[in-house]
Parts: sequence; structure tokens; C-alpha cells
Amino acid sequence: MLSARWIRHSKIIVDRDTMALILSIETGTDICSVALANDGELMALRESDEGRDHAKKVAMFVDELLRETGVQPSDLDAIAVGKGPGSYTGLRIGVSFAKGMCYALNIPLIAIGSLDALTEVAREDYDAGILDIEEEEWSMVHLCPMVDARRMEVYTQIFDTEGVAISEVTAEVVTEESFKQWRSWGKLVIFGNGAKKCAELLSDAIFVEIAPSARGIVRLAEEAFKAERFEDIAYFEPFYLKEFLVIPSKKKLL
Repeated sequence: MLSARWIRHSKIIVDRDTMALILSIETGTDICSVALANDGELMALRESDEGRDHAKKVAMFVDELLRETGVQPSDLDAIAVGKGPGSYTGLRIGVSFAKGMCYALNIPLIAIGSLDALTEVAREDYDAGILDIEEEEWSMVHLCPMVDARRMEVYTQIFDTEGVAISEVTAEVVTEESFKQWRSWGKLVIFGNGAKKCAELLSDAIFVEIAPSARGIVRLAEEAFKAERFEDIAYFEPFYLKEFLVIPSKKKLL
């Protein structure tokens, strides 16, 4: 259980000429997560998995994070947001909040794939020695982040250990036959909030406890900022992968 937690890193002096101060937001799952980074280095992180009250939490977390670090909103160079796939409501909350801040501050919007960010968390945890995977084994694995959809369905994609996507994003109804191609070529490492329910079916896969977090956006957002890969704030929409369906009533209209 994450609960509400506060992580602080060493104070970073901002050089506006060479460093980018970026606020990152991830709200595509049960976890609401906000990170502040300077020049690709995490300064502070605030996150909670206490329900889906993201609309209230994201604003509160941003306010607390800026006050605790002494950063003014006007100091920010960009806002980065996890674009999905994920929860329809959660994604809309995060993207709407990020777009609002970008409009108000006249700064760029950066969108990062939520599966890319989740994979980045896994790679960081491996580098930090948190994951119980040997170096020889790591060189032969395929990383498979999973965001919970419903029942036995997950949003997923395959990455190599450098964080490069080697498959398309899909909505996969997981069975014992799922990911057979990747499982035959090496070990499959599954993680994310949709992975635990799949671990029994994918008995030869390596299941690791890794949750979505805005810290996975940090490095990717810095790269996007330097490359000026910005979104059109007016027209940007989350990547839902599947359309939000409204089932019409079967009652006949008189």
C-alpha cells in the first residue's frame, strides 16, 4: 500500500539557461502521482493510492510540492503528463489539469505514454538493485508493463531493457497463450497494476511489484523538452486506446 507519501531529494539550484524545471503528473490508474524534476533529476514526489479522488488530490499534491520545494509556478518550464492508456476518468483529470496549468503559465505541454513511463520505473528499480533479477537474466528479458483494464484485460506493450518499444500498444485479454512469441524468446517480466491478476496464467513469467508513478515520466519528459516535442494544448486528448462506450437503453421510446 502506497498511502500518501512524500519523497524529497537534495535542493537543486535552478540555472534557467541550461536546466528545465518540469512538473510531471500521472493519474491514469488508482494512483495519483506528481513529481517535480530539474534537468531530469527528481527533486520531489508526492503520490497516493487511496482511491480515485484524483481531481482533489492532484491539485493538493501540486500545491504541497511547490510550497515544500520553494518553487513558484512561474519557475516551471513545462508540464508533463501521462497520456495513457489507462482509466478514462483518471486520464481526463490529469490531462485537463496539465493543460490548464500550461494555459495559465504559457508553457509547453509534454505527453508521455503511460506504459513507457511504467517501463522507466522498472528500469530505474533494476538499476537501483531493487528488482531481484540477475544481470545475466536481465539481458534476456522482455519488459511487459500492464495497466489494468477490466476483468482479465490489460493495456500492455513489450519493451526491451533499454526502454525501447518493440511492439504496439494493445488491449490484451490475457490467457495462458498470451505473449507466447515473447515468452519463447526469453523471460517475460510483467509489472504494473494489471500484472498481479495475470501472474498465475503466465506462470513462466517473472512478476515484480511495480506501480505506476510520475517518477517514470521524469527522464522521458526531459528528453522530450530538449527535443521540443510539445503537444498542441488546444487539441491534445488522452490516449484511451479504446473508445468510452455508452450503451443505449433497450427501452423503446414512445
